[in-house]
Amino acid sequence: MIDRVGECVFCDLIRTGQARWVARGAAAVAFRPLSDDELAPGHTLVVPRQHCSGILDVLPEHLAATTALVQRVARAMTEALGATGVVLLNASGPHSGQSVDHFHIHVVPCWPDDGADFWPTERSQHLVAGAAHELLARHLA
Repeated sequence: MIDRVGECVFCDLIRTGQARWVARGAAAVAFRPLSDDELAPGHTLVVPRQHCSGILDVLPEHLAATTALVQRVARAMTEALGATGVVLLNASGPHSGQSVDHFHIHVVPCWPDDGADFWPTERSQHLVAGAAHELLARHLA
């Protein structure tokens, strides 16, 4: 594991064991959000042990381990907490709203009576030169 001691709060939490643990695996871990930032009862962060800044640089095997743990946490939320659904939130890179420079996925449980809406309500005003999905398809081909 690349450990960015003193530079990355999540690496420090993993290294010191000071996180408020929900689950610990060999390649990914889950813990409660920092401070009092829980969006709902049981809101959990899932992160790879290997430091990476976001979705753009996480290694495929660490992404797989992280998403497998996300699924386990989401299932536990429905079974143990009675949640009827979950919302996954991730922000990666500059101008995305990412608050910690370590890839992480928020797993937020939802219930019919919670009144929460985690879906973005505003649309980007950014213009792309060309048809965005055609440009993506060409790049991925």
